[in-house]
Amino acid sequence: MKAALAIIACLLLGTCSQPPGILEQILNAGELRVVTLNSPSTYYLGSEGPQGPEYDLAAQFAADLGVALNIYSASNARELRKDIASGRAHIAAAGLALEQEAPAGSSYGPAYQLVKEHLIYRAGADRPDDLVEASRNGHLEVASDSPHAATLARLRTDQPDISWVENPDAEIDQLLYRLSQRELDYTVADSNEFAIGRSFHPDIAIAFDLDQGKSLAWLVNTRDTTLLSRVASFFSVVDADGRLNNILTRYYAKKPVASVLYARSFIVDVRERLPLYLDWFKSAASEVSMDWRMLAAIGYQESKWQPDALSPTGVRGLMMLTDETAQSLGVLDRLDPQQSILGGARYFIHVRNMIPARIKEPDRTWFALASYNMGYGHIEDARIFAQADGKDADKWEVVREYLPLLTQEKWYSQAKRGYARGWEPVQFVDSIKLYMSMLNWVGAEGGLASTMDKVEATRQEKQKH
Repeated sequence: MKAALAIIACLLLGTCSQPPGILEQILNAGELRVVTLNSPSTYYLGSEGPQGPEYDLAAQFAADLGVALNIYSASNARELRKDIASGRAHIAAAGLALEQEAPAGSSYGPAYQLVKEHLIYRAGADRPDDLVEASRNGHLEVASDSPHAATLARLRTDQPDISWVENPDAEIDQLLYRLSQRELDYTVADSNEFAIGRSFHPDIAIAFDLDQGKSLAWLVNTRDTTLLSRVASFFSVVDADGRLNNILTRYYAKKPVASVLYARSFIVDVRERLPLYLDWFKSAASEVSMDWRMLAAIGYQESKWQPDALSPTGVRGLMMLTDETAQSLGVLDRLDPQQSILGGARYFIHVRNMIPARIKEPDRTWFALASYNMGYGHIEDARIFAQADGKDADKWEVVREYLPLLTQEKWYSQAKRGYARGWEPVQFVDSIKLYMSMLNWVGAEGGLASTMDKVEATRQEKQKH
């Protein structure tokens, strides 16, 4: 009788049915919740919207499930693990190493990337043979409480003469920059961190590896195994069809050192490519009342004046416009160089109009160029930092010193828009200034080609002697 009553009660109350599995809950809700960290090797807000290898992978997984992606960043790895343990997030995608213990109620998915720790030095300097030599001959610095500091402590067990400095305020981006600026001699970086940093600091190099490598994987809520099984299936598929390799290559593949900074290469492109588009640069610049040389310099920085240029993130054309931006500017075909150039001119004016009217030239232009590259929001974050320090936030030369701080957790955790590759807009503005000055030097009105020919002839004559 008691058993019968229990069965009847279960049928009436519906309490005997098993709750839906995690994967079923996600599909029913139409949302995948992913927690990550705000960094260049995980997730950040770029000029084209959310970016980063972990973001791209999570977006692919959500798309494969047919649900929306709700991705957010935790302040640190400890908080990230709490969100997985509590069930707030379904997945933690943050470049986590399999060697780290998984919190209760979670498990690691399949490894999708192998990274190694390197000792990094400045190319051209004497390369040390080991950590003892590096400690003896130079300044080795790492971030406090970092995996790199833990690695050095572990290695010192067998090599007691190893010494280093731990910086409580440093992030890897900052350390690589300081290394390139000769403020320190060595640091330690994971191979993925180095691959990204090398794009901005081409003079850094690997001295040697510190370990055999560690595997990265997602941390998955495993109240049941349904989601973990689907994650394993996903990585098997994207590995087989090339999507995984495409994402990793997009962010970590070695990029050639830009020869565009050398006059000889630029002169060749001015002579051979610029005449094809010169009239369109002048016409578009005239329409929006800007210097055509600046518009041409932007185009060169973006695509080297190649109308079919395509970035891994989908921006296209001579001025490298996103599809959304192109549509908003009336550009119907991004691969049409005339339309692209006009769209680039209109977009520059659009971002310049965001700059506070009180900011005078030329600072207004430099801020506009930085915004063209990264978006005005991150520039405003840096201006707020400068203003809080009592500095003149209306001066580009002041704010450019604060933009790189957006790579450091101490600073970007306080910024409204979070992490940003703060070096990029600084380098972008410097490059535009350089190209503009060179265009002024070589001339353009009526005698551009002949001027280039004379310069090239002079160069060849000097080579003979």
